[in-house]
Amino acid sequence: MQGRGDLQELGAYRTHTEPMQVVSGAIHAPKVHFEAPPSARVPREMERFCRWFNETAPGGRTIPSLARAGIAHLYFECIHPFEDGNGRLGRAIAEKALAQGAGQPSLTALSLTIQRSRTNYYDELEAANKKLDTNDWLNWFADTVLAAQEYTLRWLNFVLAKTKLLARLEAHINERQKKALLRMMREGPDGFRGGLSASNYMSITGAPAATTRRDLTGLVELGGLVRTGQRKGTRYWLALPHPSPGLMCGSDRRRRRGE
Repeated sequence: MQGRGDLQELGAYRTHTEPMQVVSGAIHAPKVHFEAPPSARVPREMERFCRWFNETAPGGRTIPSLARAGIAHLYFECIHPFEDGNGRLGRAIAEKALAQGAGQPSLTALSLTIQRSRTNYYDELEAANKKLDTNDWLNWFADTVLAAQEYTLRWLNFVLAKTKLLARLEAHINERQKKALLRMMREGPDGFRGGLSASNYMSITGAPAATTRRDLTGLVELGGLVRTGQRKGTRYWLALPHPSPGLMCGSDRRRRRGE
């Protein structure tokens, strides 16, 4: 929230009197998707939420950890206690609940996975806020957690594979080749979008055309890159196990106060 001059409260529950709403559409004709409880009710609602969260922790009232995490996130988002950061805090709460259920810190890319499908996430939140039955929300949340776990495993496998590849090539490549490989690896398991072209290599390394051809040919011969296509369609890819397709990223055009 640093640098935000439009917030009344930082590090405290909201106190403004105007409604806390999630809206979309034109400013002159907004569509209200959700309206949180008035600010005056927030302390009481958060006290109830914290009591429920602690009472349902492992060792207390028995609730399956996946259901508890999904309900905790939905419960917190319904209260929307802060002027900003509610989505991020709500996802952190869900990840904490999952870790409590596992009995140890967990590596689950839940927040990232939700961010990559924001439109569906907001649609599911809106639908869940209009009824008391949480089954549909929990079904969506469970699928999202599974997708997050799969994505986490892909990242772990990618990190191990790229580390082994760099270790194998380290003594046989020059600084330009290493710089290009590291740039490609920054894109993660989804890979360098569209593949690396010769012009991409020149932009990354500053190498002239002849040197670029020589460097790329050398990386293919060393097993660092895989070449596809011909002539202007030639592209280069990291010689790593091919990842499963990435999660589709939904565009989000909603204006959300408190996200």
